[in-house]
Amino acid sequence: MILKHEKISLFWDQLQETIEQLLSSRSDDRFEAEPLLKQYREQLQKIDSNLTFHFQSDEDEEGALEMVFGCDGFPESIHSVLSVIGAAPELSGIEFKAFNNRYDPIPLSVNIGDEFCEIDDFWCRVSVVNDRMHLEIYLENAPKVLDMDPRVEAVMIYLDALIGEYELMTRVWALDWFEIPASPEDYGLTRLVDLRDYFDEIKQGASPIGITLH
Repeated sequence: MILKHEKISLFWDQLQETIEQLLSSRSDDRFEAEPLLKQYREQLQKIDSNLTFHFQSDEDEEGALEMVFGCDGFPESIHSVLSVIGAAPELSGIEFKAFNNRYDPIPLSVNIGDEFCEIDDFWCRVSVVNDRMHLEIYLENAPKVLDMDPRVEAVMIYLDALIGEYELMTRVWALDWFEIPASPEDYGLTRLVDLRDYFDEIKQGASPIGITLH
């Protein structure tokens, strides 16, 4: 534990020493100082191999910059994210946050590589069985290998926007992928875009366990 705290301190020391250089390289929503971003990633990986980060603008605060930390959907690394954020310094021009929050308006389409994915392409079913929440995703030509299908990444982006990364990791016990039937409504399925309301209705009945991808 002491070693992890030392690594976290080293990460923040490095960031404080270089953040002005990084911010000065900002062009719209991109940074030209890729070597610095690489250094940040490498330092985070030394703390916990699941740690990630990305930058985004806070539209409510006239484009204020946020550095958002996550753990790529691995609930066992939630504590690492919180430990990193707990040690974050206060710096002007940037705010540090843990996990992707719900997003409004919900994006209706995303581009993943050369794949254009619309949220209306996906249906879902959410239920609680024995205090465990199960989330099922339905799509055409359901992938047999999840890592090989860009639509899987698109759905994960939508889920972060709809219910938030933290609740996705701590409320959903299992996430399963199925072939969409010819008439989804006849099988009691819900459009993915409407998931938030159904999720909020039943989440209190689900034990905060974690997530398993099948």
